[in-house]
Amino acid sequence: MYSKIAGTGSYLPEKILTNRDLEGFMETSDAWIRERTGIERRHVAAEGQGTVDLAEPAARRAIEAAGLAPRDIDLIVFATCTPDYVFPNAGTLLQQRLGCPGGAAFSVEAACSGFIYALSIADKFVRAGEAKHALVVGAEVLSRVTDWSDRGTAILFADGAGAVVLNASAQPGVLSTHLHADGSHRELLFCPGGPGARSGLPAAPAPGFIHMEGREVFKIAVMELGRVVDEALAANRLDRSALDWLVPHQANLRIIQGAARKLDLPMERVIVTVQDHGNTSAASVPLALDAGVRDGRIKRGELLLLEAFGAGFTWGAALVRY
Repeated sequence: MYSKIAGTGSYLPEKILTNRDLEGFMETSDAWIRERTGIERRHVAAEGQGTVDLAEPAARRAIEAAGLAPRDIDLIVFATCTPDYVFPNAGTLLQQRLGCPGGAAFSVEAACSGFIYALSIADKFVRAGEAKHALVVGAEVLSRVTDWSDRGTAILFADGAGAVVLNASAQPGVLSTHLHADGSHRELLFCPGGPGARSGLPAAPAPGFIHMEGREVFKIAVMELGRVVDEALAANRLDRSALDWLVPHQANLRIIQGAARKLDLPMERVIVTVQDHGNTSAASVPLALDAGVRDGRIKRGELLLLEAFGAGFTWGAALVRY
């Protein structure tokens, strides 16, 4: 038994914040942001719009694309680092919205690698025969934990949601997943808050907001993503030339270009949405995947490599026959 992607979906908030808009309230410029990140605009959730509000339409679109109804979903794995509540978890809140109670529903917190982690977990459930139709979601409202006076982070992060449905299949879909973490680099990328803020734990210079040492994160991300890509290909005894598409985490165009060079893939074979979406953490890979599927670039039978790197540090890759 295997799991196979049967449908994809995504959703972005209506409000768009361009680089020009950022020029109006911080010391930055459109040219500076584009040169260093590739980002041109990002979407920001409206007042009162939460993570599950973004996830629901993305999930419904994925379920519809899979030819299913919400009642068919028997597992929800929800990746987010910006949940609406400490508890109940975002998976159960989405389950209630969709109207498919009874199956397991839970959240995964692995920051930008969250969707890869969630996909890996759902794949194992399906392979074990414990789920037939699994909904995997990545959704974030990072604008709520962004210090808009810090140009080092405010230019990067944004809001959005993406989702896929995995069906049980006799044909291989998710060929393998590869997950890693190294908690020794906590101080390079973290966001204090929640119960920890009341426990005397150390906070960032701006408590409650994302703190990132960009250069150090960049160097480690490039190194570890290169390793996990090689690991995924070696595990399946495949050469880089077998890949049809790279669907990377949309953090920074330079990191994406570096990954493509390592794989000897032209940028025309890489799904890039960072210019329009910014860094949406756990939502970025499924957002990019849905964009590639819906505009017709990604076709059935093609081989995809999904990869991501995030706070923790966590990182991972998935090799998928779409």
